[in-house]
Amino acid sequence: MPIWNEIPETASRLRGRIESILDYAKVRKLREGENPASWRGNLAHVLPKRQILTRGHHRALPYTEIPEFIKTVRARNDMSAIALEITILTALRTSEVINGEWSEIDFDKELWTIPAARTKAKRAHRIPLTPRIIQLLSQLHERKFNKFIFPSGKADSSLSGNAMEMLLRRLDAKNTTVHGMRSSFRDWAGDETEAQREVIEAALGHVIGDKAEAAYRRGDAMAKRRALMIAWEEYCCGSKNQANVVSLKPLKSRG
Repeated sequence: MPIWNEIPETASRLRGRIESILDYAKVRKLREGENPASWRGNLAHVLPKRQILTRGHHRALPYTEIPEFIKTVRARNDMSAIALEITILTALRTSEVINGEWSEIDFDKELWTIPAARTKAKRAHRIPLTPRIIQLLSQLHERKFNKFIFPSGKADSSLSGNAMEMLLRRLDAKNTTVHGMRSSFRDWAGDETEAQREVIEAALGHVIGDKAEAAYRRGDAMAKRRALMIAWEEYCCGSKNQANVVSLKPLKSRG
């Protein structure tokens, strides 16, 4: 009940998972009786119907606040903070970042290629590596101890999916979510640059147009996207030179 109206998408998924768990428990003879989490004939009579709830947008910072926010993130200088900064600068999704593997990084070509199996669109997504991102990745690469770019500190595991959201809580950043950073980038690109819509959407890993259009447009506008992401980095860093002069302290791991 506390989250049903506030964050309906999460609440709906949670209800469904609880229902599945309790059904499983009944099959295994661990419980008896009706499932209290079932929707039809049960919670449907108590809670508002899903179709009249607004899913809403992820909370996002105005892009004008991103440069100052990044300064706050950098001050933390732990694994979650570095992951969050890279998430902001790449405009990637949380899962695409925290599950990243070193085999996906090409320092020579300055590219991060996320395989189709790890993207929402189910097709490979190439991300241009900008100077600040290369700096951060190089530091992490020197201290790598498993295949993941952002290890959790445990053998063969990556950073927790909630690590960056927990960092936002510690920073008391109530007006944004990690996913909302993608919206901040989208607003900046639309308002402050002359980048084509197709280039911006490609940077976000979105599929452009219908299947016919996608079949004819096989490129990913990498040159234009690289210029766009460098401009985004320069905006976020506050100056063209700042990305190259920020000193890095020894890393502290946070799961």
